[in-house]
Amino acid sequence: MMIGLEAVAAYAVVALLGAMSPGPDFALVSRYAALRGRLAGLGAAAGVAAGMAVNTVAAVVGVGAALAASPAVFRAITLTGAAYLCYLGVRALLAARAADGGGLGESAGGQRDGSVRWVAFRQGLVTNVLNPKSIVFLVALLPQFLTDRSTWADRSVLGLVTVLMVFLWFCAVSLAVGAFQSVFRRPGARRVLNAATGVVLIVLAAVIVLNA
Repeated sequence: MMIGLEAVAAYAVVALLGAMSPGPDFALVSRYAALRGRLAGLGAAAGVAAGMAVNTVAAVVGVGAALAASPAVFRAITLTGAAYLCYLGVRALLAARAADGGGLGESAGGQRDGSVRWVAFRQGLVTNVLNPKSIVFLVALLPQFLTDRSTWADRSVLGLVTVLMVFLWFCAVSLAVGAFQSVFRRPGARRVLNAATGVVLIVLAAVIVLNA
């Protein structure tokens, strides 16, 4: 039995609201869009969506529920994700200390645009895959729209909708923030953005650890 359009539309709204909740994904995409422009932000958005695709597949096939039900494994993923956020936060703070306010804190100062977009994609992917909120959200949400008679096609449709909503939202964030890139060409503005992003990421990492 294929899931109805009304259920798909309702699920899309809930998935979009979940994507819009503040978190490390938003901070990462916004920072890349502000400092390196829309295309770099879109690279980060694509990475976040790819990470959500990994988590969605895990939830659909039951791996996500198994991870959520295994305290030791779930805690390990949680702490790994927190460590990665802390790493990104420290790099942002170091970039803020640079004489020009810092770019993105990458080792190669003259990185090509394609390289920056790849780094943005990779960081977005890892950040989302290691985000326990994504796993818990999917494990809790999907069963609300599925029944015992739901098919793999139903699960796949909801999985695709999840990834699409995440991708569309963060593309919108990238385009909106990237429109103000000229503001962040000033060293002072870059310094403030890097410092703020670094603090946010480290605080989020600390919150994750405390709640693990």
